[in-house]
Formats: sequence, structure tokens, C-alpha cells
Amino acid sequence: MVKAGAAAAIVVLIAIIHIANPAFFPHLCGLLARGDITETAEYIQSFGAWAVVFSFLLTLFVNALGFPPAIIFSTANTLIFGIAWGIFLSVVAETVGVALSFVLLRFFFRDAAERVIAKHKTLANIDKYSGRRGFVVMLIARMVPYFPSIMLNALGALSAMRMRDYVLASFVGKFPSTGIEAIIGHDTITQQEDPTRLVVVVILAVVLIVGAWWYEKAAAKKLAAAEESQS
Repeated sequence: MVKAGAAAAIVVLIAIIHIANPAFFPHLCGLLARGDITETAEYIQSFGAWAVVFSFLLTLFVNALGFPPAIIFSTANTLIFGIAWGIFLSVVAETVGVALSFVLLRFFFRDAAERVIAKHKTLANIDKYSGRRGFVVMLIARMVPYFPSIMLNALGALSAMRMRDYVLASFVGKFPSTGIEAIIGHDTITQQEDPTRLVVVVILAVVLIVGAWWYEKAAAKKLAAAEESQS
């Protein structure tokens, strides 16, 4: 009953938005289908003083769904608000969006996932590992540019990963990945010829990914050694 009520509330919210502005969803779907970043930026700017709020909610909504690619909106944000503020706005909105996705997916589907996991030893081991080492795993995954967000949302929500680890890892990990995606999109559209900014961000992202991966390998080896000594 609770799940049915939550689903009904989501449907009612969508219906209210449609009644308030019948052209909103068709126009938005058209923008997403065309994938025109410049047109998307112009549409967001048309909201004037409310552009930052609208962009935040739009980026949040897209990341909660996990589709379409968030690069459309992160790049549009850099065109409107500048590189630094555009990336910051995108990362915060994306983090809130994937956190909302985590809550909804876990609420509706975690029980079913647990029943499936319990029947397979390999899945059970992965689930147990995600509960212990979920933060680093999600952090590394979020750092990788262009990785499908919907897969990571499902992985976090349907596993034993703690929400705190999931949200914090997503927030930190999204800075390098969103930065790379947004800067590539921004510089391509504005025809920037100096690659220095992009090179610096890519190097930083590689260092962070390798560092996190090395830390995870060392921590896993240490944990395995400790468990072996106890047994």
C-alpha cells in the first residue's frame, strides 16, 4: 500500500505539472530528442531570474531517471553560468538526483533484489562486498566520464551499499567526470583552441582514479589478510 501510494504521488505530481503548463513536457522531450546543447541553454535562460532554479531541477530530474546523458545539461550550465559555477551547479544537482534515484529504487525494488541475490552465491558475495567497500567502488565508478548513470544508480540502490557512502562517493566522484564532460562540451561549442584547461582536468581525474583504485586494492588486500589471520 505504501509503495502504491508513493507511485500514485509521483503520477499526481507529473499530472499537476502538465496541467499547469501543457507545453512543458512536449517541449522538453523535443529538446532531449534533438540533443541540441545550445538550444537547451537558450531554453533555460528564457526563465530569466529563475534560470538557475529551473536548471537545478531539470538536471536533478534527468539524473534521477538516469537518462538522457547529463552532459547535455552540465554543458548548458557552463555556457550560461560559466565553467566553475556551471560545473558546481551540475554536480550538486546531479548528486541530489542520484540520491533521489537511490531512495526510490531501493524503496520499490530492494526487497525483490534481495530475494534474487539470496539464490546466487556470487551475487551474495558482491552484495556483501558492496556493503563493506561501497564507498570506494562507487567513487571510482563516478569518476569515469560518460559512464551510464542509470547503471550506477541501480548498483547502489539494489546492493547493500549504505546511502551515506553512495551519496558522498557520488558527490566527490562527479567533480572530475562532470568537469571533463562539461569542459569538452563547452570548449567544442565555443571553439576554444587552448586545451590547457582540459588537459589539467584530465590529468587530475586520472590521478584521482588511479589513486582511488590503488587505495581500494591495498585496503582489500589488508582486509583479506586480516580475515585470514582470524580464521
